[in-house]
Amino acid sequence: MREKRIIICGAGGRDFHNFNVVLKSDPTVIVVAFTATQIPYISHRIFPPELAGEKYPDGIPIYDESELERLICELRADEVIFAYSDVSHQHVMAVASRAMAAGADFRILGPKSTQLKSSKPVIAVVAVRTGSGKSPMTRKIAKLIQNSGKRVVVVRHPMPYGDLRKQRVQIFDEFEDLARYECTIEEREEYEPLIELGVTVMAGWDYPAVLDEAEDLADVIIWDGGNNDFSFFKPDLTIVVADPHRSGHERTYFPGFLNLLSADVIVINKVDTAPPEKVWELEETIEKFVPKATVVMAKMPYSVESPELVKDKRVLAIEDGPTLTHGEMSFGVAVLAAKKFGAKEVVDPKKFAVGEVKQVFEAYPRLGKVLPAVGYAPSQIKDLEETIKNVDCDVVLIGTPIDLRRLIKFEKLALRVTYELEETEEPTLEQILRDKEFI
Repeated sequence: MREKRIIICGAGGRDFHNFNVVLKSDPTVIVVAFTATQIPYISHRIFPPELAGEKYPDGIPIYDESELERLICELRADEVIFAYSDVSHQHVMAVASRAMAAGADFRILGPKSTQLKSSKPVIAVVAVRTGSGKSPMTRKIAKLIQNSGKRVVVVRHPMPYGDLRKQRVQIFDEFEDLARYECTIEEREEYEPLIELGVTVMAGWDYPAVLDEAEDLADVIIWDGGNNDFSFFKPDLTIVVADPHRSGHERTYFPGFLNLLSADVIVINKVDTAPPEKVWELEETIEKFVPKATVVMAKMPYSVESPELVKDKRVLAIEDGPTLTHGEMSFGVAVLAAKKFGAKEVVDPKKFAVGEVKQVFEAYPRLGKVLPAVGYAPSQIKDLEETIKNVDCDVVLIGTPIDLRRLIKFEKLALRVTYELEETEEPTLEQILRDKEFI
């Protein structure tokens, strides 16, 4: 029998993991291409031959997903494997329909095929949507484990958007490591707050090798999911963060619904800012689909540097980029802070946008009066800085997980909005981790 010819549809993360742990060593298949979407600058590359293995002397080409039908035809693909996250169920089946209409079968590799077993206890922190609050959840759990005297390592979902040869295994202990690995704004948003806590963060694309390194350093491993993807490691405890601002999405987005159904603990976050009826709706969904899961109610209180300087001012709100784009939120914590502290107006930045930031607004027309902090490449960061400079406002509120003032020069007064996760009632995360003997 000839080898089955496969195209992997991805976004520079799970696609490489699926290839590495399932398909690379399978003698019955050959991967003829990757396709890429969601993230800019990750198509029209090559998965390097020295990483792909002896079956791929020229490496594996990476194309834009828009070319899928042509690729199926020209490369004589037998099957398309879907390997990215935080998309609607409608979107998944649209890609499936395109693949099948072009002559290929369609498949998704799930946890059974792709999760790696660790010799150390693993806590998976995942979500139903991007921007639900995984990062503050991970920080809180890491601090609890640290305080118990155990060593903790956070392994982050992959973001290998640069030279894959240099990104096989990444270890972040100090801020200098961010520059050494040429991290994007999106990567810095995940790594910096953990480094500030003294927590080692690991990432890359070769997760068997990442896991080996993590097991040498940790007593407990936290898997910190990206978007709403499921864990690459087989968890001993799965904590799923849900966002009542988008109640209903937990049933209609992939693989967020899978995460919900797999949850040991579900944290209903942002209960202090979401409409009560949306919280109740989410509780009813959990009771219907996951009645045995432990439910934790939580909020994310925020604070602003010198909040008195916001009152009666025209404010530019800068928010976490993926939360607004992949996550489809129309606002974030900077907008909430502007309203709370009496801003005269939240200025719409769209007409001031330039270059690649303008392209982001065109690609996501439903964005509200917010500026997404996109920075997947130096050119995007440059256009972000120019856009901020152009906006006619008095004050800039930075609602991103990192302090953008370290990367961008602000000519206007810029104030940072910070936030952490707090439980509003029992059970608390500390009680749960203690009962499960993680601390």
